[in-house]
Amino acid sequence: MKRPIVGITMGDPAGSGPEITVKALSDASVYERCCPLVVGDAKIFEQAKMFVGHPEITINPVTDVKDAKFEYGTIDVYHLDLIKDVKEFKLGVVSKEGGRAAFESVRTVIELAMDHKVDATVTNALNKEAMNLALADEGKHFDGHTEIYATYTNTKKYTMMLAHHDFRVVHVSTHVSLREACDRVKKDRVLEVIELAYKACRDLGIEDPKVGVCGLNPHAGENGLFGREEIDEIIPAINAAKEKGINAIGPLPPDSAFSQMLGGWYDITVCMYHDQGHIPTKTIGFVYDREKQTWKAVEGVNITLGLPIIRASVDHGTDFYHAGKGESNELSLVNAIDYALRMAA
Repeated sequence: MKRPIVGITMGDPAGSGPEITVKALSDASVYERCCPLVVGDAKIFEQAKMFVGHPEITINPVTDVKDAKFEYGTIDVYHLDLIKDVKEFKLGVVSKEGGRAAFESVRTVIELAMDHKVDATVTNALNKEAMNLALADEGKHFDGHTEIYATYTNTKKYTMMLAHHDFRVVHVSTHVSLREACDRVKKDRVLEVIELAYKACRDLGIEDPKVGVCGLNPHAGENGLFGREEIDEIIPAINAAKEKGINAIGPLPPDSAFSQMLGGWYDITVCMYHDQGHIPTKTIGFVYDREKQTWKAVEGVNITLGLPIIRASVDHGTDFYHAGKGESNELSLVNAIDYALRMAA
C-alpha cells in the first residue's frame, strides 16, 4: 500500500517546532505509516538535529517533492531559504524574520496540498505577533493558522476541532472577544458547526456519531432563566440537525458536558466559544509533574474542518522558553501526524 505524503511545516524557527520535528522523525514507525516532508529552511534543521542529540540524521534539502527520499534516517526538507544567517538568528525571540519564515512555510504547504503533491498537512506552532509584524507591510493580518488555511483555500465554512485521542471538541467561534463570541451564537452557524463535526467523525470511521451540543449560558440557560440563546438559536439548530439525520444531543450544561464527553457519551462536542472547548481539552492533554517541575505530556491536536485539504496541528504554542535546549515534547506532533493520516484514509 502506498504511504501518503504528509507535509509538515517548520513553525516559527525561534521556537520548538524544528526540534520536535526532528524528534518525531527519529521514530522509524513514522516512516512506516507515511512519507514525511518537512517544509521550511533546511539550515534550521541542521541546527535542530544537534540541539536534540541526533547528529547522525541526514537533512536532505529538496525543491521538488519527487526528489525526496522518504527513508528513515533522512529528513527531507522542502527547502525555502528563509533565514539569512542561522548563527545570528536568535531563538526564543519574536522577530519579523521568524514570523515571515513561519508564514511562508504554511503558505507553501497549502500550495503543495492544493496541487495534490502532498496528501495531508501538519503544522507546527507559529507566533501570531511575529507573523503579523512580518505581514504588516503588506497590509495582511491573520489570527492564526485556521484563517490562513481558509484564505488560501478559499474556504468560507470552517471550524477548529481540538482532539485528545477520542476526546473531541469543535467551536462556533474562536479568536474573538467573549462579547463578540456571544453575539456569534446564531442558529445557522451552530448548525453549520454541528454538520462539520458530524462529517469529521464520519471521516474518522465513526458510523453514527453522537454530537453533543453545549449551551452558551450556565445550566444551558435553565429554560430562559439565565439567557435565551439556547431557546432562540441553539435548540432550533439542534432540531434542524436532527431533521438531517444527525444524532445531535443538547443543549448540554457546559459544566457537565465534558466529563460526559470524557466518559464516552458523545463522539464530539460542539462548543460555543474558544475557551469553552480549549480549557477542558488542554486540562486533560497538558500534564505537569509537580515533583519534577516539568511537563509530562503536551498532547493535544488541532484540526481544521471544512477545508478541501487535510490540516492537523500541534495544540500548543511556540515554546520559546525551551527553544535550543532539546527539551520540548514531540508527542503532540506525532499525534497530529496520526490524526492527519486517519483523516486521509
